[in-house]
Amino acid sequence: MDVTFMLVGHETPALAMLIYLPASAPQLSMSKSTSVHFNVTEGYSSTQIRSNVSPNSKSSPEFVCGAGAAFANIVLTFPVNKAIFRQQIHGINLSSAVKQLQLEGIRNLYRGLGPPLLLKCTTLSLTFGLYDFYNKQIQRWSNESLPILPVKLIAATLAGTTEAILTPFERVQALLQDRHQQRKYTNTVQSFHQLKRFGLREYYRGLTPILIRNGPSNAVYFGLREPIRNILPNYESNFGNITSDFVSGAVLGAIISTMYYPLNVVKSVMQRKAGGEFTSFYKTFITVFNERNRSVKKLYYGVQANFMRSLISWGIINATYEILKKSFFQNDNYLVS
Repeated sequence: MDVTFMLVGHETPALAMLIYLPASAPQLSMSKSTSVHFNVTEGYSSTQIRSNVSPNSKSSPEFVCGAGAAFANIVLTFPVNKAIFRQQIHGINLSSAVKQLQLEGIRNLYRGLGPPLLLKCTTLSLTFGLYDFYNKQIQRWSNESLPILPVKLIAATLAGTTEAILTPFERVQALLQDRHQQRKYTNTVQSFHQLKRFGLREYYRGLTPILIRNGPSNAVYFGLREPIRNILPNYESNFGNITSDFVSGAVLGAIISTMYYPLNVVKSVMQRKAGGEFTSFYKTFITVFNERNRSVKKLYYGVQANFMRSLISWGIINATYEILKKSFFQNDNYLVS
């Protein structure tokens, strides 16, 4: 089955618009557009079907699929994420964090949704899109002579490092979710404006732990995503394969999130203040460790809820990504990966 896609505005692939065109349809003439042709094999399998995009392709639906997966995930898991954030910065248990949210009321439950929604949609768009982009560029540079695994790891690390340019969104999200900052920082736009008086550097407070986290965690995810999925069975039904995609993403995401949890605790503490001295990552870590009675266990406050949140989040992300990819590539019941 032949399918053609037209990617419009490919100079900005993270915001590119994909238009599905049947292979038999006449080609549209558009400025700044690139058409990509795919041949899709009959039969559903998210691990067996491959597109024939060459290392020379300039655009990819990976950007759009990543953004769509992030949107679904954030809307569904935001309240849980907010409770976890409270545990991280205040060192309290889950029931205390839930009580805080209950006292603030349902009206404030989704307060601060803007930054993570913008951040995650853009971040996951870049995560999948740039990984695909760097992967093709490395293959092209090496004439496809390098082993697959090193290419994946390098591409994933580069994609994760590039994502750090979005640190200001995480920065604002931290301020909006901290109850001590609720009067000073009321919404996303106002918060960005308020930080402007502190200079550009203030937007990137907490950059070091983000850089330490993004590259390696991306490498683990893309390095193990396909092997874990291959362990799980392929089913004849779409529902069965979507379930396998959910499980593989859930397990991998939960493990990675737990590995880097203390790093995110320190990042949250670094980003809860605005203005004043810039404390180093190491100094902040020592301060947090001492404040929690030098207890490693207390550095993991909120890890149980975080594990469950990541299990659900990455299951949703992985499954939704595959569903969207199937929808973009063709209207029948097949996935392309």
